[in-house]
Amino acid sequence: MTKRSIVVLMMVVLVTACKVGPNYKKPQVQAPTVYRGVADPAAQPDPQTLADTKWFDVFNDDRLRELIRAALIGNYDLREAVARVNQARASYGITRSDQFPTIFASAEIETDRRSRTGSVELPEPLKQQRTFGTVLLNLLTFEVDIWGRLRRATESAKADLLASEETRKAVITTLVSDVAAAYFNLRELDYELEISKRTLVSRQESLRIINLRQQRGVSNMLEVRQAEQLVYSATEVIPALEQSIEQQENFLSFLLGKNPAPVDRGRGLTEQQMPPSVPPGLPSDLIGRRPDIRAAEQGLISANALIGVAKAAYFPQITLTGALGYQSTALNSLFTKPSGVWSFIPSVTQPIFTAGRIKSNVRFTEAQRELFLVQYERAIQNAFREVSDSLIAYRKVKEVRTQRELLVTTLTDRTRLAYMRYTGGVSNLLEALDADRNQFDAELSLAQSRRDELLTVVQLYKALGGGWQQ
Repeated sequence: MTKRSIVVLMMVVLVTACKVGPNYKKPQVQAPTVYRGVADPAAQPDPQTLADTKWFDVFNDDRLRELIRAALIGNYDLREAVARVNQARASYGITRSDQFPTIFASAEIETDRRSRTGSVELPEPLKQQRTFGTVLLNLLTFEVDIWGRLRRATESAKADLLASEETRKAVITTLVSDVAAAYFNLRELDYELEISKRTLVSRQESLRIINLRQQRGVSNMLEVRQAEQLVYSATEVIPALEQSIEQQENFLSFLLGKNPAPVDRGRGLTEQQMPPSVPPGLPSDLIGRRPDIRAAEQGLISANALIGVAKAAYFPQITLTGALGYQSTALNSLFTKPSGVWSFIPSVTQPIFTAGRIKSNVRFTEAQRELFLVQYERAIQNAFREVSDSLIAYRKVKEVRTQRELLVTTLTDRTRLAYMRYTGGVSNLLEALDADRNQFDAELSLAQSRRDELLTVVQLYKALGGGWQQ
């Protein structure tokens, strides 16, 4: 091996092997062995998780699926996230290009002619008209990345790109859950409106009967007024619900990236199907599944790489500038050997006095890494909390819904018996009206419990990191 080959090999090793600054090490996180809130904490955790299910398999309402598909196309937050990914990808390409030399080609032909009658007499051998030609390959100032400054900057830019991609996935997860939650809220409002209208019809019929009884002297005006009170209370609920329904439709339209408009419905609230099971999976797997956690880790990787960029400022910066080509006063001899020209200008720059700027910049990047480490650890702990909260809500809301179903059954029968006793003259109207009012309130509460049960599935699905898988 020649001396020149040895020198070249040593330069390659220096350029590719030396990188100042700390290499990234994944922080150790102590994950719980089981989620708090599972039905049986002593049972062996199932590695399967609800988050592995595609969103179109979780939500078995064809209309809801169509709404989610439309949102994944037109939602503004998602479109913005996609634009940020493209921006980060372009920024990564720009940063990475700094590691390579930039070479430009230039060509120039100059022709001039001088007058024989000018003030300066040209010697006889010189021609009046001359043509100059120049063809060069110019190496712009290129930094030899001995200390790894450019490679650390590229490492940081790549991590930023990956973080933006994970953020896009997190936006998809949030969007899918937001559309599903808004749709279930809408169907619950529809059901409340249905209950209110049905109750209004029933109370109007009761008022008609009481008016007939009053006209026959069996009842009195107090009972008429009490029945009218129930009619009016049911009537006033209807426009308030209609207002909420139209505003909820507007919100759904906004999530879809559309102008406010009516929203087509699918299955009713009581027809919605719950998943047969909602396994949470292993807590340790959550860290690698949730895109917001992965985005936080990429932010930590980027901040760690920037420490190397800052520390490289302590070392000399070596740059190369050069040119290679041909230059001649005659075009026919432009590319001959005597016309060849070249230049090579290496330079070394070493900071001597910066008034603590470099040191402060290193401290700044180290503080940034600590900040991103805190954010990463907080994202993990918040994820565990959200899953636990969702599991607890899933079990407890189901218990509440079961009890409210029993309550509605009881109050419905009580109302029937109370009106029978009233028409039979055994009890007064107040007892029947009170039972009617309690039944109405219980039916509305049951509708809300059914919606809440659906929402707990949505919340658990999101907390487990599901929804971004296409």
